[in-house]
This record gives sequence, structure tokens and C-alpha cells, in this order.
Amino acid sequence: MDQQAELTTEQVLKRDIPWETYMTSKLITGTCLQLLRRYDNRSESYRAGLLDDDGPAYVQVFVSILRDIQKEETVEYVLGLIDEMLSANPKRARLFHDKSLSDTDTYEPFLSNWFIKEKSCKILALIVSVRPKTQNGVTANGHGAASISKSKCTSIDDVLEGLVEWLCAQLKKPSHGGRAIPTAINCLASLLKEPLVRSSFVRADGVRLLIPLISPASTQQQSIQLLYETCLCVWLLSYNEHAIEYMTSSIVPRLIEVVKSSTKEKVVRVVILTLRNLLPKGTFGAEMVNLGMPQIVQNLKAQAWSDEDLLEALNQLEEGLKDHIKQMSSFDKYKQEVLLGRLDWSPIHKDPTFWRDNTTKFEENNFQILRVLVTILDSQNDPRSLAVACYDLSQFIQYHPAGRIIVTDLKAKERVMKLMNHDDPEVTKNALLCIQRLFLGTKYASFMQVNQTNGSIIIGTT
Repeated sequence: MDQQAELTTEQVLKRDIPWETYMTSKLITGTCLQLLRRYDNRSESYRAGLLDDDGPAYVQVFVSILRDIQKEETVEYVLGLIDEMLSANPKRARLFHDKSLSDTDTYEPFLSNWFIKEKSCKILALIVSVRPKTQNGVTANGHGAASISKSKCTSIDDVLEGLVEWLCAQLKKPSHGGRAIPTAINCLASLLKEPLVRSSFVRADGVRLLIPLISPASTQQQSIQLLYETCLCVWLLSYNEHAIEYMTSSIVPRLIEVVKSSTKEKVVRVVILTLRNLLPKGTFGAEMVNLGMPQIVQNLKAQAWSDEDLLEALNQLEEGLKDHIKQMSSFDKYKQEVLLGRLDWSPIHKDPTFWRDNTTKFEENNFQILRVLVTILDSQNDPRSLAVACYDLSQFIQYHPAGRIIVTDLKAKERVMKLMNHDDPEVTKNALLCIQRLFLGTKYASFMQVNQTNGSIIIGTT
């Protein structure tokens, strides 16, 4: 088949447009109809004379049609007239800025009538996504694999590159407030099934553009569908190693927030499938554990889901999380407990070897774990958590060479001193121990004891 793949302006302008019907429907005025009758189906030289005599009036007609008429054949026809007019004489573009058009928005129709691109993009995305493929992965386009020329393969690559470029542009700077992003995501949900498109999307920095769209949806169906298709895109990208490298640390918390708040089974399913794929990659597994994903999976399993794929994915994710926890170092487990905000007297807290071996790891991420411990002193009401937090701070002071200075700089002393008058004796005891080590310093830490019988405390100076 050697048919022309692209519709030309010449072909479009052969159409017979029913201008009289539009006037009867009051979509154009009688004056517009008169101007169109003079202009339409005339020679280029005749049209040139009309434009020289009354160019702004014809521009007004063209712009009003683009603004008021939605029929694709007519929109394409008028765009063809404008393209032909400007191709013959580019200087005619100045007609759009004539003083007589000062009250007319001559830009808006070309922006708002983007639906031709929208429709074309959706249809093309679907056609491309279902095109037949040969066993060796080379795509066919209505031909046998042996007859595919290099140029045709390059041609389909160019089509996909162009689509991805346009879709990313819509995500970066939507050209239609309500429809650009949903249209782009809908197309990507089909196109990203293609490994070639995933690679192209990564190169276009598309992964970064998806992440802000991952957030709990409202109850509106359109919002839920957009969230589902966005998560579907992320799931498809989770099969591409390069795409995973571009997924920042914010993606897992966002996915978890979605799965915690969503009641739509299809949304929960695609998020769980994504998390399952990300679990063994990089630090995603540790993030999931730190954010309490094991308990969330338990909660989800307790619900009455009908989707077998979802139930299987939950079981796989649960087993994967268990294996990950087994492989975690003692510090990883400690970090998980602290980040969850509820502390208990697990053996690790009083293990001298743990503190000797891991004290420098508390310096990671600008002393993140120490900062969380300090925050627990302010935000937590559970006496056990408060007591353990005070004890852990005292251990850090004892085992880190600069422990006193660091904890003091984090404004922990004031918070711990408030807990010295806590109602719970366990909290009071460990707050006193922490303050004692803060005052006496590392040099004397191994000799310090709180008198558990009478609660007396010895405070020295340095």
C-alpha cells in the first residue's frame, strides 16, 4: 500500500463545507457568509486581491469559525485556508494584529482548538500500542517482518519520539487547562507498554513529571481515573531499570499514601504491583519498611477484595517485605523503629556492641535519626517511647566522640529537662540519665549511674 500517510492542505481544501447550514444554525453571521462566498474556492490571485482590500475582515471570519465551530472537518478546512494564506505571503500574519481586531483574542482559538491534536494523539497512541510485532521484537506495520525496511523502522521510531515529546510538553506546560494532562496520561498509559517508549520517556525526563500527580484522589470519577492511569504509567515504568533510577525518594511515600486512602480496587492493585516491583531495587525496600508497609499490607489483606491479582500481589509483597526485614542490618531495624515514632525496649537499645558499631551512622542525612528522636520527645505521649528516646540519646552521647555537642546543638537538652518531672518513673529515670551524661560528658559516662533506690543524681561540671 503506497497511500499517502499524511493528509495534505490540498486534500483538506477540496472539501465542500456547508457554510449556509452554519448560518442557518446561527454559528456564523450573514456577513461572514458573504465574505466566505467571495473567498472560498477562488484562485490564489483573486484571494490575494480580497486580502489586500479587506484582509482583517477575513481574519476575523477565520478566527470566529475556529472559536465557535467544533466540527473537525471545518476546523481543518479553515486552518488549511490560513496555512495557504500565510504560505503564499508570510507578511499577512500582521493582519492578525490589525487595530480593527484589538477587541478580538486572535491567539486563543489556536490554543483552545487543540482538540485535533488531542484526538489524533489518542487514536495514534492506540494504533501504535496494538500494532503487530514479530517474534524478534521488530515492529510490523501491515507488512511481513522480512519486508520491513530500515527507513520504515526509523519512521515508527520517529512517530513514537514525536508523541512522547508532545505528551511531555503537555505535562510540563498544559495547553488546555482541563484536558491536557488527562489526555497525556491516558495516551502514556497505552504507549508505555512499549519498551521503546519507556526509554524515550525516561530520556525526555518524563518520570519526574509523573511524580507530582501521585496523590490521593477526590471522589470524582475523573480524578480517580487520572490517578489510576498515572499509577499505571509508574507501574509500567517499574519494569525499566533506567526509569527506576529517576524515581526519587518521594515516590514510595506518595504511593503508600494513595494505597492507604484509596477504596478503588483497581487503584490499590496497580499501586501494590508497583511497590512489589520496586521492593528489591535500591533503597525502596528499606523505605517501605520504615514507612510501615508491612502493617499496611496486613490491613489490606484483611479487607474483602475480589481481584485475585491483587490478593496474589499482596501475598508476594508481604513475603518480600519479610525477607527484606530479615536481611536488614541491626541499624536498619533500629532506624525503622525510630522513623515509625513508637519505641520499645527491644534488646538493640541496650546492646553496647550496637552503639559501638553504629554510632557514626547516626550522622547520615544530617543526623536524621537523632532529629527524629528529639521530635519524639515533643510529639509522643507514650511513656515507653519517651523513656527509650531519652535512653538512646544518652547512649549516643556516651559512644559518639562529639555526642554532647551534637545533642546540645539539636536543642535536646531543654526537651529532656522538661521530662525530668514526668509522672512516669521510667521516663524520669532515663531523662535524668540523659541530662547526667550531657553535663558530665563522654569521659565520665562509663562511671555514671542513677540511684534507682532514692532517685538521687550527681551532676558534675566539665
